[in-house]
Amino acid sequence: MLVAADSLTLHIPGVEAYVVGRHVVTSDGPLRVDLPAGCQLAEHLAHQRETVAMVEVTDLAPTPVRDRVRGRATLTGWLVTEIATTGIDQELVTVLDLATAELTVDGRTVCVDADEFAAAQPDPLAAVEADLLCHLDHHHPRTVEGLSRLIPTRHLQGVRQVRPVRLDHHGVVLRLELSSGDRDVRLNFRTPLRHPDELGAQIEALLRHSGGCRARHAR
Repeated sequence: MLVAADSLTLHIPGVEAYVVGRHVVTSDGPLRVDLPAGCQLAEHLAHQRETVAMVEVTDLAPTPVRDRVRGRATLTGWLVTEIATTGIDQELVTVLDLATAELTVDGRTVCVDADEFAAAQPDPLAAVEADLLCHLDHHHPRTVEGLSRLIPTRHLQGVRQVRPVRLDHHGVVLRLELSSGDRDVRLNFRTPLRHPDELGAQIEALLRHSGGCRARHAR
């Protein structure tokens, strides 16, 4: 969620800043935010070596569905700051010393401790998920239609539209849009992906299975 976040807000006492695009999840786990030395937030932090902080992350579906919020995360801890010089430019580097992390996805909230957070690895599709989902949604409606054949017929009754809403190394999630509300259905890959290059073969495998499902339904 953090790697691909397009909605990220940093809260420190007296200041709230939208810092998406300036954050990095380092290889050893901590969240780092790089700020131009002259900005208001950097000037505020420059006088404080360490301050309590909270980071709010909202995971938004990149495809045009009604409820785009797929999950939320709240990280709390202490923001440690230092000035870094690159050539003639200076940046204020801030690293969140994590205390707690709370994650809400699909209506379920879990707490993740700092050690688990540091040990977690990003999903191999995280950085390219938005582009892949939008490409699938905009340019491959027949593929989406084929995937929808894997969904039990009873769940498709009253469905107005099917759109891809999530993609990760475990599979693809389709959003079934109904007049009375929406339903998300996950289609799992045969094996978890290790690299984005494996996605095409896994989608093809699902489509072959969906063709078999259509034949069995016809009989």
